[in-house]
Amino acid sequence: MEFSKLRFSRQRSIQGFTLVEMLVVIAVITILMTAGAIGLGNMGGKGVTSAVASAESLFDEARSIAVSQGTRARVLIALDLTNNPQENLRKMVVISEPRSPDGTPIANSWILSSRGIVLPEQVFFSQTYSFSDQTTKTAFDESSEMSLNSPAFKSAFTGRYRFYEFNAEGICQTPGASFVIATGARGSATERPRLTASALRDFGGFVIWRNGQTAAFRSPEQIHDDIKTIKSGAQF
Repeated sequence: MEFSKLRFSRQRSIQGFTLVEMLVVIAVITILMTAGAIGLGNMGGKGVTSAVASAESLFDEARSIAVSQGTRARVLIALDLTNNPQENLRKMVVISEPRSPDGTPIANSWILSSRGIVLPEQVFFSQTYSFSDQTTKTAFDESSEMSLNSPAFKSAFTGRYRFYEFNAEGICQTPGASFVIATGARGSATERPRLTASALRDFGGFVIWRNGQTAAFRSPEQIHDDIKTIKSGAQF
């Protein structure tokens, strides 16, 4: 009889948990969930995160084309499309200089080298927070814009673009430049997008170094200090 009681007591101690133990486990889980939520809050939303990855792949593709073909290549982001304005600040393509039969690059004669991408709905390239030099926050000027309107390109590509260029050695011609995107909305296809209350800090992007490698921003504050106090409705 005593043996049975002892055996039953041991089974209960092995199988059960005390109230204190359960509270400790719940507290640990709560702390981990809170830390995870804070970490996710410092990053862009799902659309921004996937768009950043796609854009980085496109930059890597442009650099590879420049090196493999021994010519210049550019990543373009549409600023003002003639026939597809709804894709303004969302359409991205890669172009490169073709080569003559003797292997010499044909300067300033561009061909489409990639099908490119279109950023997800409500995700736009930021003209305000993309800089030609992220360290000094130097804005891009008109020398970093170009037009596509030659017969070599379909009408869907006709328009004005911002470009990032790699030379034949794969070196970025604007080292330290940044590429930034954010979630927003706009009243018409020709307007600059505006931030919404539900996505005030939904920014993402990366810096392109001299060797063509990219380094993603870990938080919106790395992009610009203004993002800490940005208001709903602000253009980006």
